[in-house]
Amino acid sequence: MNAVVKPKAQETAPAVPAAAATAPGSADTSRYTGVEKAAIILMCLGEEAKKLWGLLDEEEIKEISQSMSSLGLVPAATVEALVIEFVTKMSGSGAIMGSYEQTQRMLSQILPKEKVETLMEEIRGPAGRNIWDKLANVNETVLASYLKNEYPQTVAVVLAKVRPEHAAKVLAELPEDFATECVNRMLAMEPVQRDILEKIEMTLRTEFMSNLARTSKRDSHELMAEIFNNFDRQTEARFIGSLEEKNRDAADRIRALMFVFEDLGKLDSGGVQTLLRAVDKTDLALALKGASDSLRQLFFSNMSERGGKLLKEEMQAMGPVRLKDVDAAQARMVANAKELAARGEIVLSDGKAEDELIY
Repeated sequence: MNAVVKPKAQETAPAVPAAAATAPGSADTSRYTGVEKAAIILMCLGEEAKKLWGLLDEEEIKEISQSMSSLGLVPAATVEALVIEFVTKMSGSGAIMGSYEQTQRMLSQILPKEKVETLMEEIRGPAGRNIWDKLANVNETVLASYLKNEYPQTVAVVLAKVRPEHAAKVLAELPEDFATECVNRMLAMEPVQRDILEKIEMTLRTEFMSNLARTSKRDSHELMAEIFNNFDRQTEARFIGSLEEKNRDAADRIRALMFVFEDLGKLDSGGVQTLLRAVDKTDLALALKGASDSLRQLFFSNMSERGGKLLKEEMQAMGPVRLKDVDAAQARMVANAKELAARGEIVLSDGKAEDELIY
C-alpha cells in the first residue's frame, strides 16, 4: 500500500449536493473511477452483457465485481450520463442498486459455480458495510502484522478510521517504536485528501482483504465447539464421550471453547440485568428450571423482589418439564447473550486471565 499522507492541511472539495445531480446531463461522473463506470454500465446491460463479460480475464472480472458489490445507490442522472444510449431502457427503472447479492446473481449467469463462490468470498471478506467496518472484524494481530510494513502516516490514517477500541488493540500489537511514531502522526494529522483516502481504501480492499479471505482458515476446534453448542444435552454428551475415547486432547479443547448456559454465571450484575431485559420471560423460567442453584440465585439477585417472586411462581406453575424444552430455552438465552456481546452491550468471559476482574 505505502500511500504516504503528508501531515499538512489539505483542502477537500465540497461534496456535490444530491439535488445538483438530478437533472439529465448535469450529473458529476468524475467521482467514479473507470472500473466503477464499467461496473455501472454492465449492471445496466444485465444479461445482454454476457459477451462483454466473456472478453474479460479473471483479474478484470474480479476488479469490476469488487467495485460493483460496493457501489450502493447510483443516481438515475449519473446512470443516464454514463450510458446515455440506453436512457430509453433505463427510464422506467431510474436508479440502480449495486449490492453483493446482485453481483452474485449476475456472475452466476456467466461463470462456473465454483469460480463465483471463490470470487464472492474474496469480495465479501470479513463482515461489514464498508472497508472500515470490515477492518473492525479483523483480528488485531493479523491487522498489525500487515500494517507494520506500511508507512507510519498510512497506519495513522487507518487507525484513525477504525473504532478506538480496535485501534488500541492493533497499536498494542505493533513494535513499540513504530507504534509510538504512528501515535505521533495521528496527533499531528490534518484532514486527508479524498483521492489519497480512496487509494488507501482500494489497496486495503484489493491487497489485504482479498488475501485475507483466501488465506484465513478457521480453527477446526472452534467450528466444532459451535456445532456442539447447538446439540441438545444428551447428544453433546454422547459425542464428547465418544471423542474422549479416541482423542482426549481434542475433546478437552472443544469443551474449553464451548460457551454453555452455565457460563452465564460469569456475567457481572450489569450483564445479567441487560440479559434479563432482552430474553423472553417464558424462556427465562424454563431455562432456570434446569439451572444450578448458584446460577438461579445470580439471576434472582439481579431482579426486583416482586419480579423474582413472580418468576418463581411461574416456574412452580410449570410443573415437570421436558429436558429438550429446557435445553432449547437455554440455547435461546445463550444466543441472546452472544448477540448482546456482539453489540458490545455485555461481556462474555472465556475464563482467560485477562477477563478476570480486579476490585
